[in-house]
Amino acid sequence: MPPSVLVAGSVNVDIVIHAERLPRPGETVAGGRLERTGGGKGANQAVAAARAGAAVTLVGAVGDDDLGSDALDELRAEGVDVAGVARLAGFATGVALIVVDRAGDNQIAVASGANHEVSDEHVRAAAGTRPDCVLASFELLDGPVLAAARLAREAGCALVVNPAPARPLDAELLGLHPILTPNRSEAAELSGEQDPEAAARALAAQAGAPVVITLGDQGALLADAAGSALIPAPAARAVDTTGAGDVFGGVLAAELARGHELRAAVTAAVAAAARSVTVVGARGR
Repeated sequence: MPPSVLVAGSVNVDIVIHAERLPRPGETVAGGRLERTGGGKGANQAVAAARAGAAVTLVGAVGDDDLGSDALDELRAEGVDVAGVARLAGFATGVALIVVDRAGDNQIAVASGANHEVSDEHVRAAAGTRPDCVLASFELLDGPVLAAARLAREAGCALVVNPAPARPLDAELLGLHPILTPNRSEAAELSGEQDPEAAARALAAQAGAPVVITLGDQGALLADAAGSALIPAPAARAVDTTGAGDVFGGVLAAELARGHELRAAVTAAVAAAARSVTVVGARGR
């Protein structure tokens, strides 16, 4: 049997414009190329975990619109079990508007829509599963994230929480000892420490668990009881960095579900994220 991963997270449709450069405030940059792809941290992480060989169940919500239907069809085609994704009448499917420049850097604005209607009950309905790893992210509200963390405790499995976008960490969540995976700026916001190593130590002390800070093309910083270590990323020519952190999270969860120790799982996740920036889109191949 393949390792099992339960992902509690968002499902979006990404509307992407590839432009010469990112616009400044109040500026219009013309001449771009339009693309529509599947997105949302939860959905992207679920796809990455499935491509890494895990049996993935996604818990989330979409609207009762064409965008929601298309999003679910794309996820099914990737082998993701979407029985736990609710179709919510009267709500719009989440949409992300993304601008990507020639260097692969991006700007993103999100209309959360149905994602902010995901409830504790939606997550608890998945409690019949016995995942080997639970992965949650902050594009959902605190209630369902906590419900996912409790499910991990009940299953006795690894818990990974991607605190993105950053917001104050709930005390109960910290008490469930999640492996936190912020990026550099999120780690600084959550800890008050600008230096990634100091931020990692501070967050690890709060959670009583290892912390992994993603550092883009530098790789990832792992801090645990043994100290801290930089896991370098292989060289890659960046075309589009959109979703690289989601690839990291999904592959990390799949590797932990497989029973690999954390450093090996982080190394595999860093390599997968580096490969992902060489193609266009959050789920490019």
